[in-house]
Amino acid sequence: MLVFFKERLAFLSVPKTGTTAYQTALAPRADMVIADPPLLKHAPVYRYNRFIRPMFLNVCDAEMELMAVMRDPVSWLSSWYRYRQRPFMKDKPNNTFGISFDEFVLAYMKGKRPGFAEVGSQMKFLERQPNGTGITHLFSYEDQPRLQRFLEDRLDVKLDLARENVSPAIDVALSQDIEERFRRKFADEFALYDSIPRG
Repeated sequence: MLVFFKERLAFLSVPKTGTTAYQTALAPRADMVIADPPLLKHAPVYRYNRFIRPMFLNVCDAEMELMAVMRDPVSWLSSWYRYRQRPFMKDKPNNTFGISFDEFVLAYMKGKRPGFAEVGSQMKFLERQPNGTGITHLFSYEDQPRLQRFLEDRLDVKLDLARENVSPAIDVALSQDIEERFRRKFADEFALYDSIPRG
């Protein structure tokens, strides 16, 4: 998470949406950088609302606008699947070695997910809170130029991004019938993703 106090902007870090590269590039410009632990680095709206927002509101009488990046839901799961096939995951119980992408997505769709498919939810991360706290500026991972223009204009910076924390390049394909089931079950998430302005 990055906070830019003067600009009244907090950049929430949805996992697997390329935000680590932005954090590295913008950390010197930010007023607050939460890089660790992961539970705070990747604090969703509900955690920001409970712990971070009151600090600025009560101490500084300041309300931040929130921004975040969302990834196509199939691509997002593909990134998690590939990430859990990195060599260092081999001995961890939530690795995806020996599991097909179809099996991974089917496991993700279960009510009680096995550990290897428990990766959270973009929809839950971005969920608006009862007090109105929610994402003001939502960007598509697949539309990097729009995201970069926004940050460069808002923060008056020129971005120079490096690729970081990239999942292994493994060919993954989702069976058509499983993708159709996934799209039906998570229709609200696809609708949110499709509603993001482009260009």
